[in-house]
Amino acid sequence: MNINKELNLLNQKLIYDFTKFTTTDYVGQISCIIWFIKCNFRCLYCYNNSLVYTKKGNYSFSEILEFLKSRVGLLDAVVLSGGEASLYDLEIFCKKIKELGFKIKLDTNGTNLNLVKNLTKKGLVDFIAIDFKAPKYKFFQITATNFYEKVIVTIKYLIKIGFDFELRTTINTRLLDEKDINDMIKTISCLDYKGIYYLQNFIETSSNIGNIKKSRAIDKSLIDSKNLTIQYRN
Repeated sequence: MNINKELNLLNQKLIYDFTKFTTTDYVGQISCIIWFIKCNFRCLYCYNNSLVYTKKGNYSFSEILEFLKSRVGLLDAVVLSGGEASLYDLEIFCKKIKELGFKIKLDTNGTNLNLVKNLTKKGLVDFIAIDFKAPKYKFFQITATNFYEKVIVTIKYLIKIGFDFELRTTINTRLLDEKDINDMIKTISCLDYKGIYYLQNFIETSSNIGNIKKSRAIDKSLIDSKNLTIQYRN
């Protein structure tokens, strides 16, 4: 890549905001979180609607890199989240982050296999978290997309190469009940997923894309945990 193209890429304002410090988003790593604008999903429970709908970010890659230079030795890792970080060409940004000595975690909906392949093959990402949104028969209802198979293909690829990743699902029982979760468990078990499957509660905020309200708690006794390690978050 020529220097002008690299500079243009680094100066794009694609980042909505950044969280300077967290100990929870990348287990075992003191991290910061980079929040990218826009998303190719419209998940009903998504409370990051301000990121999803905005057309312009507030920070460029270059500005974030300047911040990261001041955190060398203080932070272990950088989490790329959103919105949907995989909508963008992350290679140069990840290389610059790696040059500073940080690990990188990518939070993604799993729809951009080419990006995932590129980053994993070049050693530019250390861990990936995929939001497994819904079973196939409810995928469009919850995400407003027909991208279910794209997600499955990405999961299969990460399993095939033995990459370190996790699957997680946000639960609001108005949208996903115990039957739906068990269907998803069956799906990823059949793919030979051996990692932890995280089930995380929907968090009610002042607004979300579908104006969804808090619902009853999931009945954990009805969740089939014979073939997978299930952990509950929040």
